[in-house]
Amino acid sequence: MKEIEFDQTKNTFSMTCRVKAHIHTTPEFIWALLTDAKEFSRWNSTVTWIDGDIREGERIQIHVPGTNRTFKPKVSEFEINRNMTWSDGFVPVFKGTRSFTLKQCGADLTEFVMEERFEGLVFAIVKNRLPDFKTIFERYALDLKNEAERLYDSISVATV
Repeated sequence: MKEIEFDQTKNTFSMTCRVKAHIHTTPEFIWALLTDAKEFSRWNSTVTWIDGDIREGERIQIHVPGTNRTFKPKVSEFEINRNMTWSDGFVPVFKGTRSFTLKQCGADLTEFVMEERFEGLVFAIVKNRLPDFKTIFERYALDLKNEAERLYDSISVATV
């Protein structure tokens, strides 16, 4: 089993990027990291900062390295310790939807999946100017894996 896997599908009007990681911890540890906006950039090198509350119905502001743009997705789905979706824009012009899914695979093993879909007419125009999502998604998953396992290990050692 590979610890981090990436795949991407692309056509004229859409693209879907997906990363999957097996993380040696529980969904609760990962969820705590994914929903703590104030601490997000401390462990995640693909995010400069997040402002707002990461909970259902809220709009957050995300700034990423290498761009002056601030992304403002709405948290549109939120099932604690299981899944969450952020989305912005609208079809047919341009819409981006990022989903996070956690699936417990054992006592201390969780499958993390992050998928992002871009779609719309504007996507067809800008797709060749988008960054390499493979590098970004793999870095995101690796940062999450490293921090979640570090926290989990430190708690496990402290309770022994």
